[in-house]
Amino acid sequence: MKTRPAVLYDVPGPRARRRNLLYTLVFLVALGLLLWWVARSLADKNQLDWSKWEPFFTDSRVWTTYVLPALKNTVIAAALAMVIALPLGALFGIGRLSDHRWVRMGAGTVVEFFRAIPVLILMLFANAAYSEFTDISPETRPLYAVVTGLVLYNGSVLAEVVRAGILALPAGQTDAAKAIGMRKGQTMTYVLLPQSVTAMLPALVSQLVVIVKDTALGGAMLGFSELLASVRPMSANYGANTIASFTVVAVVFVALNFLLTSFAAWLEARLRRAKKSTGAVVGADAVEELAAPGEHGQAGGGGGGGGRT
Repeated sequence: MKTRPAVLYDVPGPRARRRNLLYTLVFLVALGLLLWWVARSLADKNQLDWSKWEPFFTDSRVWTTYVLPALKNTVIAAALAMVIALPLGALFGIGRLSDHRWVRMGAGTVVEFFRAIPVLILMLFANAAYSEFTDISPETRPLYAVVTGLVLYNGSVLAEVVRAGILALPAGQTDAAKAIGMRKGQTMTYVLLPQSVTAMLPALVSQLVVIVKDTALGGAMLGFSELLASVRPMSANYGANTIASFTVVAVVFVALNFLLTSFAAWLEARLRRAKKSTGAVVGADAVEELAAPGEHGQAGGGGGGGGRT
């Protein structure tokens, strides 16, 4: 059977295939030895005893008292941060593309400032600020602090994702929109943003996964009752099964992020199927608006970003 030539790389020859097979076998043997060493070390410390893992399979109170309430708090904090950070990031990302210098510089200053500060410092600062200047109860203050820190940091990162996604579009998209008389706001709404969403989606999802994981910082430093914070009481009340507790919490985090990435993959595939071409789809109402008298003159100042120039 004739091998089809590759475009981006040379097809490996017989020697290269044998070498790759050898490397694969060496890696698998090394991985197996590493797993054996980890299992042996855990067994020597009695961490693989069934008594340490049994509560997670036989005692529902472990889940109803510790894991599920902590998972609920994690989901609430992550969801609030996502809902606030996404539109905030889009706003500042578009603002950084504005033709108005004061808007562009103001948005850039905010983005660069909060993007340069570690998210944990933002959480600690927010917690101190809420304690000093507000009447928020100590029970709910960690949630406010965690969400605030996540929004400030991830909103700034998402702003750069949005800006990069829009700038990645061909300049001809903006030129074509101007040629048919679209204003700046219409160009951004009907042409640039719809096309850039699909390209930005992988980076957006990666940042949303970061939001979910960074909720653990609130449990470690602020006493927020999220998934990671549930390990200590579980370990104390069920025979010091620290390794088992960490493992269960890690599996829950993996499952939560897997659901998020799976939904994003489904959404991306749906968006790609809906867009058979790179042209923007303009609704009938928008067409009538563009065709109205006076709309084909000089582009107005509507909208915050002008896209590519």
